[in-house]
Amino acid sequence: MNKYLRRGLLYTMAGLALCALGYYFMDLEAGVYKWFMVVGVVFFGLGFLTVFYSFIRKIERQSLLEERKGRQNQ
Repeated sequence: MNKYLRRGLLYTMAGLALCALGYYFMDLEAGVYKWFMVVGVVFFGLGFLTVFYSFIRKIERQSLLEERKGRQNQ
C-alpha cells in the first residue's frame, strides 16, 4: 500500500465520519452540523481523488516498466 492510497483511505474515512457526525448534530438540531457536513464532503472528495490518483500512478508505473523491458529485449 503506497502513501497515496493510505492517505486517500484515511481522508475518505475521516470524511465519512465527519458526515456521520454532521447527521448526528442535525438530529440534535445544533446549528454547527452544516460545517461538519461541508468539511466531511470535502475530505471525502479529497480522499476519493487521492485513491484514484494512486491507481493511476500504479498503472502508469507498470506501463513504463513494460516499455523499458521491451526496449532492453530489442
